[in-house]
Amino acid sequence: MAIKLNAEIRKVAGKGAARAVRKNQNIPAVIYGEKKEPVSIELNGREFNMLLVQPSLRTKLFEITTAAGKEDAMLMDIQYHPVSDKVVHVDFKRINVKEPVHVVVPVEVINADISKGIKLGGVLNFAVRKVALKGLVNDMPEKITIDLTNVTIGDTIHGSDLILPKGIELGLHMADLAFATIGGKMPEEADAKQQAAAAAPAAKAAPAKK
Repeated sequence: MAIKLNAEIRKVAGKGAARAVRKNQNIPAVIYGEKKEPVSIELNGREFNMLLVQPSLRTKLFEITTAAGKEDAMLMDIQYHPVSDKVVHVDFKRINVKEPVHVVVPVEVINADISKGIKLGGVLNFAVRKVALKGLVNDMPEKITIDLTNVTIGDTIHGSDLILPKGIELGLHMADLAFATIGGKMPEEADAKQQAAAAAPAAKAAPAKK
């Protein structure tokens, strides 16, 4: 479901106009893309800042209503003040909801506490924490999860192993990436090496038979 925003069209652009918008506790923004002219807009500062608590805003569809009509867009960039950390500008890109978009979403591991490999003493190496996806914006997930329940020592989860929602594809070069690995030695392998190491000094110390 789209996030609905109401915005005012800014008739004057530039740094001075943007400062005036911020002085009124609102946020200057722009909508661009789809081979149309960019439109400078003014967002309600309080309403937009309340949205920032929501996760994965960059995967969501925004429906922005102005005096000129409605725009379907995605959030592309948020600029913050270097000292106060307040939002000073927002960029939106128009999209066609019937065409695929390219989005990067976070990857999360679950069930590490009951993972076979970790219970056997393995160590999780969670190497790639974001994945590029392609699909319709309304089908795009907020994140991708890796279930470690049945992952054991020596197993590697590649991009091609990720479970994706219907209609969503991996971005380029994602399939061969190693997202998570459980490293270490299986208990029987470790025991065998310990026994071999313990037997080596004894063998050296044994007197040679004549």
